[in-house]
Amino acid sequence: MTRVSSMTEGSRPSTTATCTIQVWDPVVRAFHWTVVVACMLNLFILDEGKHWHRVTGYVVAAAIVVRTVWGFVGTEHSRFSDFVPTPSKVMAHIVDIRDRNEKRYIGHNPLASVMMLCLMALLAATALTGWMTTLDAFWGEKWLEELHGAIANSIMVLAFIHAGAAVFESWRHRENLVWSMVTGRKKA
Repeated sequence: MTRVSSMTEGSRPSTTATCTIQVWDPVVRAFHWTVVVACMLNLFILDEGKHWHRVTGYVVAAAIVVRTVWGFVGTEHSRFSDFVPTPSKVMAHIVDIRDRNEKRYIGHNPLASVMMLCLMALLAATALTGWMTTLDAFWGEKWLEELHGAIANSIMVLAFIHAGAAVFESWRHRENLVWSMVTGRKKA
């Protein structure tokens, strides 16, 4: 796509070629931002265990189900097969980062793949343990409430690492990765 800059009186338009491609489809972006908003609400705003906290948890659980199905049937970069983080790929990526020689990935890089899968697993575990606290069999079980809280806190830590890595990678590759999760587009 070509973007035309604004004109001043008597000047010609200058163009800068900005070639982008669609990478993150609406399902991936909706999942991402649903989880971001839900985690912010449940960790910092809503009262633990109350109605809206639980509703938000169920929304996340539904989003995980949709994203998991989409990971098998969705668009190219949304499919799990596009970014399976094998140990050799992860180690090679770490070595490349250390040597300042990492390649740019259109979809998830191997470390981002590990992070995404870990976050999805922790989100599922949080939803499951949260739901379990509402069952008669586990009502009032302190260990379950503590486990639920510990998993939720782990999500918060990993989310901060994830956000920091996205900012760092944006700087290293001179590409706004956060904005690409809003628009779905990245440099070709």
